[in-house]
Amino acid sequence: MLALIALIVVIYRLVRNNSEEYNRIVLSQRQASYDSRTIPFRRGDIMDRNGTVLATSQKVYNLIIDPRVIFSGDGGRYVDPTIKALSEYFQYDENELRALLNEKKDKSYVKYAKELSYDQKSGFEEYMKQQNAAYSKSGTKNRIRGIWFEDEYKRTYPYGSLACNVIGFSSADGTSGNGGVEQYYNDTLVGVNGREYGYMDSDTKLQSVLKQPTDGETIVTTINTNIQMSLEKYLNEWQNDDVGSKVAAAIVMDPNTGEVLAMGSTNQFDLNNPRELDPKTYTDSYLMELGRKEAVGVYKRENPDATPISQDEVSKYYSADDILSYGKQVAWNQMWRNVVVSDTYEPGSTAKSITLAGALEEKAITPSTTFNCEGYIELSDGIHTWRIRCHNHDGDGVIDAQTGLMRSCNVYLMNTAFALGAEKFVKYQHLFGFGEKTGIDLPAEADTSSLVYAADNLGRTTLATNSFGQNYNVTMIQMAAAYCSIINGGSYYKPHVVKQILNNNGTVVENVKPEVSRITCSKNTSDFLREALYQTVEGGTGTKAKIQGYHIGGKTGTAEKIPRSAKNYLVSFVGFAPVEDPQLLVYVIVDTPNLEGEAQATASFAINIERKIMNDALQFMNIAPSGDTDPEDSINKRLANNPEGISKDAMGEQVTTASGDGETTEEKTGDEKETDEDGNVVETETAAPVTDEFIEPGGEEYGFELPDEVPTEESNG
Repeated sequence: MLALIALIVVIYRLVRNNSEEYNRIVLSQRQASYDSRTIPFRRGDIMDRNGTVLATSQKVYNLIIDPRVIFSGDGGRYVDPTIKALSEYFQYDENELRALLNEKKDKSYVKYAKELSYDQKSGFEEYMKQQNAAYSKSGTKNRIRGIWFEDEYKRTYPYGSLACNVIGFSSADGTSGNGGVEQYYNDTLVGVNGREYGYMDSDTKLQSVLKQPTDGETIVTTINTNIQMSLEKYLNEWQNDDVGSKVAAAIVMDPNTGEVLAMGSTNQFDLNNPRELDPKTYTDSYLMELGRKEAVGVYKRENPDATPISQDEVSKYYSADDILSYGKQVAWNQMWRNVVVSDTYEPGSTAKSITLAGALEEKAITPSTTFNCEGYIELSDGIHTWRIRCHNHDGDGVIDAQTGLMRSCNVYLMNTAFALGAEKFVKYQHLFGFGEKTGIDLPAEADTSSLVYAADNLGRTTLATNSFGQNYNVTMIQMAAAYCSIINGGSYYKPHVVKQILNNNGTVVENVKPEVSRITCSKNTSDFLREALYQTVEGGTGTKAKIQGYHIGGKTGTAEKIPRSAKNYLVSFVGFAPVEDPQLLVYVIVDTPNLEGEAQATASFAINIERKIMNDALQFMNIAPSGDTDPEDSINKRLANNPEGISKDAMGEQVTTASGDGETTEEKTGDEKETDEDGNVVETETAAPVTDEFIEPGGEEYGFELPDEVPTEESNG
């Protein structure tokens, strides 16, 4: 009796002191038997500036099987009806379903099918309701049980590959972005999952709690879908129907705000299937070649202390599947790479405007300063001697600043750089953004800080070649932003691709305002360069960029790539309009046209692409012309001849072809002729004119000799 009394006292004390803890344990055990599910957030949309949806998330449904519920009926009365229902409605394999249920009979959650549509979900639920009603009416205890649907969102891109490098793509669950706006603004696009769960309260009653998800915010970009379509169409025409090149890229900007209206390259991919590789380009043999090169690097990273292996030895350490996988990774990175932001190159003569701007600002020269061009300058670094010359090997004679820019005279620009001096030259390179990141709101912007010279190691030869855009590297976004400041009066706007951020109710929560980072030049310098660039198109190296009815300004660029001995070239053109009040800037590069040697070296390839993009953009933006436009070159007229205004044909009829010696011609359809802004017929030349910044093949006497290097981190200390 004493022992029993002592035990009762102990139990009483345990209950009194630990009752709440025991209650929590019991309730947590009972609560585990009640449903608890995650309610996914919806990733925010991405739209263009006019509200066109470029990326969105559509609700889809996963079919969930609960084997524990299915096997909970006496005599298996839920098993056969449920398997039969899934088999009849979705055409699933009965034997596979039965094997899965037996294997996972102790599980409560098996995701069997993914991304079903609302029609499939609602249709099956109605079918299940009807079947269970029929079972009930017949008096049997059979029922369809243990099947339910889980909400999920699938990211879709209505326009496929359009603006793929600007938009980027997201992971399957919508929690992370890869490239473009999807990556840079991932934290804005991502929301917070909700949750629904049940629990037992202190009275052992079942309570339900529903916490709604918070959806991601919507991004409104600065992109104009119509201009973006034109940009990509003309790049693809060049690549697929014309000469083509290693790569070509273009960007369209508003010079008064820094907004990017369009951006793209010939490296395109379907955002809905971002890992799908074109079998014509990426053959298995090519992927294996890429994979072997990558495997050499992988081995070195994994075994830093071991002797490096060669490509021939790769198969000893990696399987064929591994090598192919490495090759695909390389191919994806190539395909996803944003050329405009991530690639660097020597810009060529488009950089001459920056050299002139610095010299004019520092009063090293004036607009009336003249230099005598005899066709070349010979320079020596004490070891090597280079003959650096103009595209016009006969020389331009005595010319002033405007004529030097119009004719793209290397000799004039070299003498200008000598007058400016290395220290001030480097100052203006950085002021215009070379060697600096622009800060554009896109990921993976290239760092060019080590790819421009410092003043203390910029010798006379490199100063000379830098003056006309060789021997240092830039990105397209750097050059486009620099030119925007040149033509808008000197304000350097930070380039950006996002205009607004909206909450899930459509209310603006943030306006991305234009941001002036600095002043690059005075209004006087800007006015002079704008006029000089206009004259460059009217009567200089950019005459093929003319558009009837508009005053167009611009500058050509022809850069000889490294190694110089390979005779490969990158050609470019940057144009703007209208000259009186610039509203559009279009910059195009063509990297290594599919021709041999100096036949690549004519800026006409880039001009023809730029002209088509500019012509369409002027009309899409409703920018008023200064004179009569070409009625045959109207977008409305082209679309009017097609059902419902939709055209499958190219919007522009002008096509560039190249002969084997680098000459260019323009082909017109029908009886069309090239006309000036007054409508007068202009006779076109079949040979590339001297003013086309064309580098002719030649021997030592006329060779275009450049130092075979660009700055590196080592050369810059």
